[in-house]
Amino acid sequence: MAFTTPKGRTHTSLSEINVTPFVDVMMVLLVIFMLTAPILQSGIEVDLPKTRTVKVISDAKVVVTVDKGQNVYVGNDPVNIHRLGAAVLDRLKGAGDAPVYLRCDQAVSFGAFAKVVDALKQANLTNLNIVTEPLSTKGTS
Repeated sequence: MAFTTPKGRTHTSLSEINVTPFVDVMMVLLVIFMLTAPILQSGIEVDLPKTRTVKVISDAKVVVTVDKGQNVYVGNDPVNIHRLGAAVLDRLKGAGDAPVYLRCDQAVSFGAFAKVVDALKQANLTNLNIVTEPLSTKGTS
């Protein structure tokens, strides 16, 4: 499309899109996603004990975690051990026979582990499953 200026000159309209601002915005978004992706995958770091018999969990409904500092979590939410049974029952919506998976760091003493199991049993939660990692077979015969 051409147009004429008041002085009689003809100009053509700019029909190309300037993509430089678009590329700048996309680069900024890429950097933001690269920085926030590791933060979004935050979880509770637990060094699980290793065993030979491991059952793969495909659909973990409720996971109770005890970390090295003996802090107790339901999912990713910290919970007081005195409120643990009620918090798990809230997540299970009252279904006490649903499976509860217990992740415990191997550095935690057996006494702390037993207190967590006792708190869950006091809430009439009987389907407790202990989560472990498979024992690596490399280097062993």
